Amino acid sequence: MQGDLKGALTAYDRALQIDKAHVEARVARIGIALDQSRFDDAKKDVAELQKTAPHEPRSAYMKALLAERDGDMVTSRAALKEVTELLDPVPIDFIRYRPQLLMLNGLAHFGQNQGEKAKQYLEAFQRVQPVSPVSKLLARIYMADGNTALAINILEPYMRAQPGDGQAITLLARAHMAAGRNAKASALMQEALKAQDNPAFRTTLGLSLVGEGQTASGIKELEVAYKKDPRQLQAATALVQLYLRSNQAKKAVPVAEQLVAAQGNNAGFHNLLGMVQGQAGNILASRKAFEKAISLDANFNQAKLHLAKLEIATRAYDAATKRLTDLLQNDPKYSEAMFELAVVAELKGQQGDAQRWLEKARDSAPSTENRWDLALIDFHLRNGRSGPAFEAAKSASSKRPDDVRTLLAYGRAAISGGDTIAAKTALTSATRFAEYDAPMQVEIAGMQLTANNLGGAAYSLDKALSSRPDLLSAQALMAEVELRQGEPAKAEKRARDLVLRSPRLAVGHAILGNVAMARNQLPAAIEAYRRAHEIEGGTVSLLRLFQAMSQQDSGKQALQLAEQWIKVHPKDFLVHKALADGHARSGNYPSAKLAYEAALKLKSDDAEVLNNLANVQLRLKDPGAVKTAEAAMTHAPGTALVIDTLGWALFQNGQTDRALQLLRDARLRQPGNPEIRYHLAVVLAQTGRKTEAREELDFALKSGSEFESIAHARSLASSLR
Repeated sequence: MQGDLKGALTAYDRALQIDKAHVEARVARIGIALDQSRFDDAKKDVAELQKTAPHEPRSAYMKALLAERDGDMVTSRAALKEVTELLDPVPIDFIRYRPQLLMLNGLAHFGQNQGEKAKQYLEAFQRVQPVSPVSKLLARIYMADGNTALAINILEPYMRAQPGDGQAITLLARAHMAAGRNAKASALMQEALKAQDNPAFRTTLGLSLVGEGQTASGIKELEVAYKKDPRQLQAATALVQLYLRSNQAKKAVPVAEQLVAAQGNNAGFHNLLGMVQGQAGNILASRKAFEKAISLDANFNQAKLHLAKLEIATRAYDAATKRLTDLLQNDPKYSEAMFELAVVAELKGQQGDAQRWLEKARDSAPSTENRWDLALIDFHLRNGRSGPAFEAAKSASSKRPDDVRTLLAYGRAAISGGDTIAAKTALTSATRFAEYDAPMQVEIAGMQLTANNLGGAAYSLDKALSSRPDLLSAQALMAEVELRQGEPAKAEKRARDLVLRSPRLAVGHAILGNVAMARNQLPAAIEAYRRAHEIEGGTVSLLRLFQAMSQQDSGKQALQLAEQWIKVHPKDFLVHKALADGHARSGNYPSAKLAYEAALKLKSDDAEVLNNLANVQLRLKDPGAVKTAEAAMTHAPGTALVIDTLGWALFQNGQTDRALQLLRDARLRQPGNPEIRYHLAVVLAQTGRKTEAREELDFALKSGSEFESIAHARSLASSLR
């Protein structure tokens, strides 16, 4: 009690020499050894205590602490279970006024992720000792339950009694973060840092900044925290996840490796390293890390799931299916495994099975979980099914109506179905809930543009720029809004300001090119895009320049530009595709065919390229058009244009009945497309349904839209009168 640990140890040693089985002396000596980081001595005493007092719960708890420190989570969990098995049978009335036992059993249940059981013991302890460090543990349990208000209520009195407790300050900040008050959390941690530059404070500050949408600032704080104290494992873990999210695997690898080096027996860190190595493209190292995680914890389902994902990525579909099926045998409601089985089915072209697995994942998840509804939305949209996508969006929205990502998915589904009113309503709500998260507001603005809500897009971008005025993506999109609002002068001023502030960035020149295009000043646009490409030198800037040059000199210079680029960048799929489209537009179908085939060597499952190649083959009267169109249909079975191409190819091949069926389907999916209506009219006329054919042609010709076969449509309409 006087702080003389040396004297205390001498006395405890003497007591144990007299009586080797003296429990209190042994427990006290272990506690001092832990405080002094003499972990080997502590382990010896714990082993001795378990021999002399096998039913002493404190020895099991200390064993758990030491195992956790070594990263041996399996041993740690087993020891915690031993504590609860010793204390749970004891009637609560017997230990109600024995605070040490209340706290011990609460801690042991907490360590086993048994929050409800831990809560009853810790709350009983709290009633005996109202302001104690147990307040922090109870706050963590309340936060895990989603009850941030209780967590804040219990932490604030504790902090008044212990104002310098950094852990409590950090917890209070995290409670505010969980309640969506990231600014309050940031203010707390910034105030704490004024008093003490504590790496733990920087960790929480970094996390709160990330929560506010200030990801770059948050990463900087986390990097400083981890550099100052490599024991800040939460900072390291968060950094790895943030690097992964932003595709910076090279930066993530050394941090993940350091985590594994610090706790070699921690299965979670090996799993994280596997994810990092996978994104870095090191498949062998990734597999090795996941297998190590499973060897440390045979019940680590997440590592098994990641191994299955690795097998999917390397096209080992049978192995992945077996692993996922085994996971479901052990846990029939493991929705993540169902989702991956849906991925496998879709990759194999088994669309019905993919949909069934996604629906099963949705039905197996908790009632408030809408991840799989969102996955269903994406699945249906990929396959051109706007109706089912909108139904999935309504289901997702009913579960989490105020979630920004859910609102965005709802907006995408509504746009796909042509319901711009519903899309605008959802996106307006998303703008409100996104507050001043600038990247999120830019994403919302892009969707508002798609829904033709220029005012909504401008409002979202104003919010983005008010918090981050130099955000280039927001500036560029605002210029596009101004152009579409008929205000090129504003867009030009914005672009010239960007060029002046950041002359080494391409974005300002690219916007100037857009302004010139809006003013039909093609030479000026080409010059601006060329300047942007000289600075940026990437695929995006090349394609901008290519599209502008395609409108000049019959597109010859544009084709030469793309061909020169491909010589240097032979694996650039997008430029191969643009080159093929350029040849097709110019009527050079043999060259277009070769270019599309070259693109497919790089990406064989691209439905758009397959569809375009099939159309080129039709013009060349190549009998392979049907096979190519069927391949496109496999990868985009619900897309109207793909269905139309296959139907038209089958008609040209003499398969009229199936052609008619497909063309009717395409018309239903995209009734406003005059080319599809013309194709259907041709087949209807061929099969003697002249009245229907005339109706289709009348719509196509009265639509006011120019389309490729308009001359043929007029001729056919004349012959049917």
